[in-house]
Amino acid sequence: MRDFSVIKDNILKYLDYKGISKYKFYQQTGITNGILSQKNGLSEENTLKFLSCFPDINPEWLLTGEGQMIKTEQVSQTSHNTKGIPLIPVEAMAGYANGDTQVMDYDIHDNYIITPEFENRGIKYLIRVSGSSMTPKYNNGDLIACRPIADNSFIQWGKVYVLDTDQGPLVKRLYPCNPNNDDCLECRSDNFEKYPPFKIEKTSIRRMAIVVGVLRLE
Repeated sequence: MRDFSVIKDNILKYLDYKGISKYKFYQQTGITNGILSQKNGLSEENTLKFLSCFPDINPEWLLTGEGQMIKTEQVSQTSHNTKGIPLIPVEAMAGYANGDTQVMDYDIHDNYIITPEFENRGIKYLIRVSGSSMTPKYNNGDLIACRPIADNSFIQWGKVYVLDTDQGPLVKRLYPCNPNNDDCLECRSDNFEKYPPFKIEKTSIRRMAIVVGVLRLE
């Protein structure tokens, strides 16, 4: 008997990995919010429907959590991409997420040809770290690889995110404010002795991306 709670968790991991909003997922698959929110709400039929809508996912990983999330054929396909990953200023996050290529062509600083493993994790752009708030994890001048997040209702607590906010750009680890308040986030720095944590309202976040890698020169 399949453990559909494992499949549900893997579906959520896949959506976050690919930057697919839950709304788009519901539209594309017809699987309702109620089915996905229940511990064992999924069925064989729902699972097969998901696999047919997202053919790049590895069925073995979806069902058991073993192996690679993405089929190996997808890795070989990305190796032919010679355009590279763009280095952009944080201010260009909104334009990039909206597909505003005219703005992005102007704002792109460089294109970096990176290993297929990077591109296969959904990385869309690189951003240069400024300051020391995230040392020793990320240092001033490091290039962090970012995967845009379309739905801020599913956040991996403790992970590092890049936020384009009303207060300016931020690179912080995100945590819940408290169990009774889903409208704000707690932002923490790794260099916590110099940069204490603070809270930020979700409504002040224009765009966000999760950091999934770093490029650094010694």
